[in-house]
Amino acid sequence: MAERSGPSRILPCILVGLGAFLLAVAILIPSYTVGRLEKTPLDLEVTTIADGNGSVLNAASLAAGKAQVDTNVPIVAQRYVTTQDPSNADVITVQAGQTVRRTDKQGDTGLLTATVDKVTLDRVSSLPTNDPAGTLQISSDQPATEVPRDGLQYKFPFNTEKKSYPYFDLNARATQPIDFVEETEINGLKVYHFSQTLEPVDLSKVVDLPTNKLSLPADTWGVPGGATPITMTRWYTNVRDLWVEPKTGVVVKGQEALHQYYGRNKNSVDVEVLKVTLPFDEATIEYQVKQARDGMDKLSTFGRTVPIIAGVVGVIALLAGIFLGLRSGRGNPPPAAARNTSSTPPPGRGNAAPAAGAHDWTADDTAVIPRPDLRKD
Repeated sequence: MAERSGPSRILPCILVGLGAFLLAVAILIPSYTVGRLEKTPLDLEVTTIADGNGSVLNAASLAAGKAQVDTNVPIVAQRYVTTQDPSNADVITVQAGQTVRRTDKQGDTGLLTATVDKVTLDRVSSLPTNDPAGTLQISSDQPATEVPRDGLQYKFPFNTEKKSYPYFDLNARATQPIDFVEETEINGLKVYHFSQTLEPVDLSKVVDLPTNKLSLPADTWGVPGGATPITMTRWYTNVRDLWVEPKTGVVVKGQEALHQYYGRNKNSVDVEVLKVTLPFDEATIEYQVKQARDGMDKLSTFGRTVPIIAGVVGVIALLAGIFLGLRSGRGNPPPAAARNTSSTPPPGRGNAAPAAGAHDWTADDTAVIPRPDLRKD
């Protein structure tokens, strides 16, 4: 009788194959899929708003002959970040338009600064590639100029570590370390706090603008000297604090303590130009927290949940296939030729000699299938 090879043999093979496939998926997904997800999305469109009250120089007062500094002025900094070309699988180009304005004045009369920054970044490390070089436009009637850079700006790398990173300051056009301070929480989300302090920078050496070095009568500056011309340099300092979600590198909260002033040297604050602390507002923080959580969920789904489910189901399928295969093998009877249904030992086995005239089976060549003898007596 032929041995059975129907569904009882096919099902174990299917289960073993499925189990092996799911185990391979569980192993490969974290290294392949997560690596593709740990890249800055190409559809960025983010608005951040920071506000606070501070001191502002009334620029028109200098022309009128007496420097006037307004205090307790409401100030808002708004930044709008979008994706530009070139952007592809490896790099992303972001354009950030930022304005700082005093909201107690209407329209352009309240505008303090406006910039359009464009930079191409590595999608994993978030560091600039300088291919092409970044550009910066600081005036609507002047074209953008190239500003190469070598530090982070708008985002930290995936899997941010508790260490110092190079961070580029757009006003100073310089990169300095931003240092890890502590691990903390914002709205229940674990974040790393980083801080950077910029010592006074001579802006006249950064950008050649008339307003960065001025000679006016001492009386106009409000310092002793009467009509004697006094040359003042515009200085800039900043204390920057950033709170970063480490898995995604999203900046959940940011704060800058901006300070610009005119002084005869960096240690002499003769006239305030701008002094204000600008933290992200609550709506911006909530939005950034959501962005970070969405990114974390995607990484967790493909880096942990899917591999675990695939691994568990794969092991179950593999074990079930092996079990059914072994059970099916034990259930099939041996071939008829191999069974001995007689209680009498076969001739040639044991001590008894073959009976007279009986065929001696031990003399047959078992390597050759015997042919029937067709000769007649």
